[in-house]
Amino acid sequence: MALRINDEIPNLHVTTDLGEYDLHDWIGEDWAILFSHPKDFTPVCTTEFGAVAQLSDEWAKRGTKVMGISVDGVKEHKSWKSDIEKTAGASAGFPIIADEGLEVAKALDMLPADAYLPDGRTPADSATVRSVFIVAPNKKVQLMMTYPMSVGRNFAEVLRALDALQKTYGAPLATPANWENGKDVIVALSLDDAAAAEKYGALDIKLPYLRYAKDPA
Repeated sequence: MALRINDEIPNLHVTTDLGEYDLHDWIGEDWAILFSHPKDFTPVCTTEFGAVAQLSDEWAKRGTKVMGISVDGVKEHKSWKSDIEKTAGASAGFPIIADEGLEVAKALDMLPADAYLPDGRTPADSATVRSVFIVAPNKKVQLMMTYPMSVGRNFAEVLRALDALQKTYGAPLATPANWENGKDVIVALSLDDAAAAEKYGALDIKLPYLRYAKDPA
């Protein structure tokens, strides 16, 4: 069965360049982001992992752990990190899973169940292993993104989506298109006008079903 939003992330035991972890224990009470790529020492992914490294303070501010996933091994990860840090000008202190046997890729539904990688594989052989998963402290998947090989991921958008998820997590709120922290939010229809105003203050009612309130930061 495909992994879906609100499914619990599998509690996989993973080997990384920084040691071994059970995913649920690693997540703990924090938010978590798992992001994958086809192969080490590839151009687009080097820029992407560099972007993650550059945002280390932002992840920390949001109580969020990050972990990479790759189909290469620990030795390759450790060597590749020097390239990442050289080009990004930032320390890549996050772990990268060594998913040589595709256990993680299969468990997170990033490859067909019968997928395999041939000897001398190229990034094209694992092109579908290029996804982002944002996981809440309850260990449930909140958001999934998958990209083609030719388009670098926008980690400013991943950060924005994380902000929106944290803003609305367990609250009767949603965020509109292009929302950023500090902008007005949408009040869920589970609250009537009176209850919404009592909870969030004056409402900006555009339509009976579209009601804005100030960001309750």
